[in-house]
Amino acid sequence: MNHRIGLVFAALLVLVLALAGCASAPSQLPPDGILHDALFDKPSQPIRAADVFAVSPEMKAFLASDIARLVRLKGTRQGLFEALHDKAGLSLDYDAAVTRNAAEAFAARKGNCLALVIMTAAFAKEMGLAVRFQNVFTDETWSRSGDFYLSIGHVNVTIRGTYVEPGYGQYDRNEMTIDFLPPADLGNLRFWVIDESTIVAMYMNNRAVEALIGGHVNDAYWWAREALLQDPHFLSASNTLGVVYRAHGNLAEAQHALEYVLAREPANTTSMSNLVAVLDQRGDRAGARRLAVQLARIEPSPPFAYFKRGLAAMKAGDYRLARDMFAREVDRAAYYHEFRFWLALADAGMGDMEQARANMAVALENGPTKADRDLYAAKLARLQAMTPVIRR
Repeated sequence: MNHRIGLVFAALLVLVLALAGCASAPSQLPPDGILHDALFDKPSQPIRAADVFAVSPEMKAFLASDIARLVRLKGTRQGLFEALHDKAGLSLDYDAAVTRNAAEAFAARKGNCLALVIMTAAFAKEMGLAVRFQNVFTDETWSRSGDFYLSIGHVNVTIRGTYVEPGYGQYDRNEMTIDFLPPADLGNLRFWVIDESTIVAMYMNNRAVEALIGGHVNDAYWWAREALLQDPHFLSASNTLGVVYRAHGNLAEAQHALEYVLAREPANTTSMSNLVAVLDQRGDRAGARRLAVQLARIEPSPPFAYFKRGLAAMKAGDYRLARDMFAREVDRAAYYHEFRFWLALADAGMGDMEQARANMAVALENGPTKADRDLYAAKLARLQAMTPVIRR
């Protein structure tokens, strides 16, 4: 995965399966029947929207020293950009293991894309600059963690002088957009300007997903709940809530949350896939089959379909079939680290060490966490020590 500012949210598929200013007040409350607090214990930690953009004393000290110096030399916006994103400044590291708030990302000197957007915005607002958040329309990207499959979106932040109401727009060359996409690409992107409350909802949703993946189902509920309170129209949070209910054994509540999404987005394949599993688990086999047929029409080759077949082929020792399946996934997600990793292993199984090393190098370059990169570096070193034997 490249090191661009951009992770928005992780919308769960089923366990088939298958992310200082306070946020603005939501325009309405979540619908009745979606939230069921009585089913869950209290969260293990406070969950507060005000913490997301809160500026720590350490951040204020950095603002008064490093950022102030660069602002004097480069101007306000450029000075902020260089302080946060140049190696001579914070020397931030990309790490997708957890979504951090502004203060946590600053303290750790690392974060995923959403965390870096939040930290950048927190500094800008502390300096009196206006910020604008954008949800960027890009090709759908998927990731995996165990039995969970995650849909990844893209956001960035623009530092500007005046506030713009949410709506469609194109990039203004007089504004500074903080994004690691090449500048030539920015002008061609379409985006939807979103409220700060939506960014906070995305943060809360990410935390819900991370809690669920970590086995903390109770905390996952409260994070997803807060996401809905921040922005009731952020349907990814309703989808996550449905998955949380299923993991907690509340199947009727899971069905209701997922049907709520589909009533508003009838072609939402993520919630549709989740609902198939819930209906099947509830014993509604006919309903599950009908929905599965509809899903197959909309999405005949779902994310990770070839990957799963590749894993089965690897287990059976059929490296040729495995390589073909992993290559198909790479064709539609060229820089997803896990596809490249397994493609490298299949290449090695075929005796094509040169191609194995090339694919492992791509996996290493795009690993989202330090643990991933350490694993791929060790595997690449081992492949580099092996003699190429190409089997035809």
